[in-house]
Amino acid sequence: MRFITSRRRFSDLSEQEILALAISSEEDDGRIYRMYAENLREDFPGTAKVFDGMAAEEDGHRASLIALHRKRFGEVIPLIRREHVAGFYARRPVWLVENLGLERIRSEARQMERDAERFYLDAASRTKDAETRKLLGDLASAEAGHQNKADALEQEHLSDAARSAEDDGAKRQFLLTWVQPGLAGLMDGSVSTLAPIFATAFATQDTWTTFLVGLAASVGAGISMGFTEAASDDGQLSGRGSPVKRGFASGVMTTLGGLGHALPYLIPDFWTATIIAFVVVFVELWAIVWIQNKFMDTPFLRATFQVVLGGALVFAAGALIGSG
Repeated sequence: MRFITSRRRFSDLSEQEILALAISSEEDDGRIYRMYAENLREDFPGTAKVFDGMAAEEDGHRASLIALHRKRFGEVIPLIRREHVAGFYARRPVWLVENLGLERIRSEARQMERDAERFYLDAASRTKDAETRKLLGDLASAEAGHQNKADALEQEHLSDAARSAEDDGAKRQFLLTWVQPGLAGLMDGSVSTLAPIFATAFATQDTWTTFLVGLAASVGAGISMGFTEAASDDGQLSGRGSPVKRGFASGVMTTLGGLGHALPYLIPDFWTATIIAFVVVFVELWAIVWIQNKFMDTPFLRATFQVVLGGALVFAAGALIGSG
């Protein structure tokens, strides 16, 4: 409650405070754009130049706002920031966005400008004072100008060929860092745990014991695959990206692949649980085929032969061993 009551309402701000808030917001946005540019410069130089230009635009607007503040209110600018005002639009931390891909960063930048423009327009519509309304309208126009400038910068620094090349590079990086390790983990978890789970199921016909074995096999395989993926390649020479991200993707998907057909054994009735587990295995294997075909460009028939036949053989081995 103390946190909520400590924030000012926008309607309670004076014109000087509104101007100070705009100045601090422009400064923050300029820093965010510079961070985007710095993080993208090595792999996506064209987009980095766009963000450099957008940061320079923010600096220009901030300088204009400071000049207006100096003219109307003097040299001392009140310290007021977004987090001090209830309902003011927030910015996501850079580290939450920079790992989500090139198009996600571009989209976030566009959303930043739309948020600012929408807020100022809404605030202006609810303001009765003529001077305050004009000030808010000017700020909304400045934010709309940012969007137009961003489009112009993209046309200047990102030709169709350059943008296509960057998009292809981003897609390739996504595949190497997330899809490939995740797919390998899903395959390993789905296929390698079939034998111990179904061997235990048919040997004991005890659903709880089968679930515990499946849980242990899935978690153990996930930990093993995650550490193996992270330790096998630091990504510097191969360009496959962060080993931590790859290890996380591989480990999580391995665990999920095994748990898929272990969870049905939480059902007490053995044959009900086993039939559901069969269905889950069928769905898992065809999901792997679909991912291989869609993201890895593996021919559908080849992917089907590799995955379904391999899974069927492992399942048969587990069932035969357990039945014997």
